[in-house]
Amino acid sequence: MNNPRFQRTEALLGAKAMQKLSQATVMIVGLGAVGGYALEALARAGVGHLILVDFDTFEPSNINRQILALSSTLGQKKTLVAQKRVAEINPDCEVKLEDVFLTTENIDILLNQKVDFVVDAIDTISAKCALMKALAEKKIPFISSMGAALKKDISAVRMAKLSETKYCTMARKVRQSLKKCGVQIENIDCVFSAEESNLPENAISPNPAGGKSILGSMPTITAVFGLTMAHFVILKLVGASSHAANA
Repeated sequence: MNNPRFQRTEALLGAKAMQKLSQATVMIVGLGAVGGYALEALARAGVGHLILVDFDTFEPSNINRQILALSSTLGQKKTLVAQKRVAEINPDCEVKLEDVFLTTENIDILLNQKVDFVVDAIDTISAKCALMKALAEKKIPFISSMGAALKKDISAVRMAKLSETKYCTMARKVRQSLKKCGVQIENIDCVFSAEESNLPENAISPNPAGGKSILGSMPTITAVFGLTMAHFVILKLVGASSHAANA
């Protein structure tokens, strides 16, 4: 590859691995707290084709944990902000934007395109389960993020099969939903926190604007979730283990 932007990664993984990354297409669904950090790492690793799916805009409450949320990006579409950031990191990366809210009606359309791996970083459980079910049925490799909110212990963040998760409310609901649909949860890779929550009184509060409750969260935990997912995807794309060496 001989691209100075990626020479340190190439020194570790090898030229063949970098070629695989440059030719790979990764879809990231959700560009918030977890998905933003996953995007950052995948772009910096040299992934050559990205499909970014999100419908939302940035607001002030995103700044505490979302790498793409800045004073300068408030009110802007997450997809457009993400596209600009990737261009700053790797101008050669081809970025396709899907400015949509994921639903059962548009999942098949989204997945009816070439993709080597999908990063599921959405937090709406119904949409998450529908996406995971479709990916499993289509046999598209993916990794899914479970709940990063209400967690404080970085050492409790784990990579595991969905069937092995514990102490995570989101994971429990997802397991139950997918089992009803006949999806084999033993085959699903995910990132979750095994921390038993010991929550302060105000960790969960009503949303003044209505809708979902406000859940306390930390930038460090969401970042570790996103970076762990990206690391898993990178190694899968290059066909390496965690002990990857020069090729």
